[in-house]
Amino acid sequence: MNNLWKSMYRLRVHSRNHTLAYGKVFSASQSTSSQLASSTGETGATAPPAKEKIVIPTRIERGPTDILMALSATVGFDPTAPHYKYHDDPYLIPTSNANKKTYALAQEAGRKAAHWIRQENAKLFRHMEADPPVQAFVPTMVYNEESQVETTDLQQLIDSVEVKDAILVYNLLKKNGIEVGDELKQQLLELLCFYNHEDTLPEQFIEERWFRQGTVGRERQRKTWKDFELAEELFHGLESKRSEHYCAMIRGMARFFQVEKAWALYQETVEKGIELDTNTFNSLLHIASFLKESYDKRWDLVCEVMTTMKQQGLRPNLGTLNGILQTVTTIGGYNHPRTYALKTLAEFKQLGIEPSLASWYYMLVIFCRERGPVSHVLHDIMNEIEGKEFTIQDPKDTFFFVTAMDVCRNHLHDKELAKRVNQLLHQGENYNLIGDSYKESIYYRHYFALLATTEPLDSFLETYHLLVPNVYIPEPSVMEDILRSVEMNTAIEQVPLLWSHMVQFDHTGRENLVSLLLHIMVTNQPSADEPKHAELVQRFANIAWDMWNRMEERATAPRATTTTGMPGPMLGDVLLLCARAGDYEKATAVFTKLSKEQNSIVGEPRIDGLREFVNLCVANRTPSVALQCLQYCSENGYPESVDIGRHIFNSFTLDQTQLSKIRSLVGAEAVKPKQNAAGSE
Repeated sequence: MNNLWKSMYRLRVHSRNHTLAYGKVFSASQSTSSQLASSTGETGATAPPAKEKIVIPTRIERGPTDILMALSATVGFDPTAPHYKYHDDPYLIPTSNANKKTYALAQEAGRKAAHWIRQENAKLFRHMEADPPVQAFVPTMVYNEESQVETTDLQQLIDSVEVKDAILVYNLLKKNGIEVGDELKQQLLELLCFYNHEDTLPEQFIEERWFRQGTVGRERQRKTWKDFELAEELFHGLESKRSEHYCAMIRGMARFFQVEKAWALYQETVEKGIELDTNTFNSLLHIASFLKESYDKRWDLVCEVMTTMKQQGLRPNLGTLNGILQTVTTIGGYNHPRTYALKTLAEFKQLGIEPSLASWYYMLVIFCRERGPVSHVLHDIMNEIEGKEFTIQDPKDTFFFVTAMDVCRNHLHDKELAKRVNQLLHQGENYNLIGDSYKESIYYRHYFALLATTEPLDSFLETYHLLVPNVYIPEPSVMEDILRSVEMNTAIEQVPLLWSHMVQFDHTGRENLVSLLLHIMVTNQPSADEPKHAELVQRFANIAWDMWNRMEERATAPRATTTTGMPGPMLGDVLLLCARAGDYEKATAVFTKLSKEQNSIVGEPRIDGLREFVNLCVANRTPSVALQCLQYCSENGYPESVDIGRHIFNSFTLDQTQLSKIRSLVGAEAVKPKQNAAGSE
């Protein structure tokens, strides 16, 4: 926010300086003109007035956010700051993926509630907010079966894309015997075919689109076209069906995967000699894989459609190219799809049609298949498009970046190419083509997982600190890769930071992550000789204690899925870390848990933790607790029990009761006194 005010101040100062400079030039021109006038007055000659031509510049269309975008451009992108949609308050800035979605949608739900209140109490909102009135501030008209409507009402509903109300008003017009013109019927038909008789989500609800679009895109492609509804009724009720009627129906049915009826209507146009437009043929190309099962017949169908387009004198466009490439992606094998794709690109290049990001996305799908040979086509694509800025031209444009990063990680394992892709994403306004929240998350998942396994740790952590948590929050799988990189580089000084992030990101319930972090702390014991590592022993103990408390709270929660808490091996690691730090109270609490609930705890702790706990008991002079630990080891069949019993016997002054307990647990060998060399002789 401070940066924004500074930018506004700079613009204001710049504008003031510009005005002052303009004033100086204007005054100078006035003085010059007065000198000229005086000089001409002395000679008596008068110069004819110069004719100045006024040129009015062409009006530039401005959007409602153009000024804000200009101000934002002066500040630049700051990845360390939270998104502007979140409140600038530490307690209201989300630090997990779930909270990001919850906070954003909660704020948008408030806007929806305000819209609902305004709509339900329209009579209370009759005051004018602006002149001329802004339609977005005015409550919408409510229609029912008794409403008196005219064709103008239907026209307004079509223009405002209110599908359900448009259907109701048309039925009312038909019921009241009011004639609807052919042009208005055509507009209604196109509206119904495009939206499939359903209202769309208003454009103002950006966050819901951002979080919902990823779910919609992952749904299985299936027929959702509503058969025998008003669209088909309108079409079949037309006395003379023209080209635009067939185009609307075919494109609508193809869009919602009613492929049989769409193809039947296309065959009907061929028989009747009705010409279609290019976009209608493109929609047929997109459903070619649903019409034909065998790969050869799919390509033959593409050739058939393209031949018909040529006969009708239609010029292909970008949609045609992408429709063909999408069909090629459904063709199996390796050689034929690649050959078809390269031929298609070459022909469209001769026509002067430049591929979009969707075209390159299809090329990646064709060349970089999961079980196919390795292809370096992404290098060629990047050489072609690197440094360029793109705008949305096809809905599949948003699939390019996430697919390219997937190829870099899983197909090529090339971190340098991944950095080039990431640089292209942040070129100009290209980030608008990331798609939605799901694609953004998948993109950074691939990027972080690749860098975590290929980059030096220090270099990777620079990227990590730059983007986490405001731009990206690592998923558990990515966090596991990061922890393994820390383990491989023995960078134990990063453990406290990563644990704090795991707490923020709600990863503490992931047993595999907690177990891995415990393993790192146990196997990489900080050296007491190094000052920076000396305090890590205590910090590791605090982390382990925090882990145990969190898992215990989760096990005792009302809706807990498990009631056992930590398994035995993890409890042993917590015991070991607490004992290393010399925290007798915490270590005793962990051991008490192990001892009392050993029948319900899954697994057994490692002997290292128990042995370290006995050493801690020796340091704190508590032989009774040490004997309890010996009893636990004996009951669970640890082979090292004899050594632990002997260590207890040699470290304490025990009474007869305690000695007899050691004998009963591990045998008399553990309580035999050591003999010196002379005694043995």
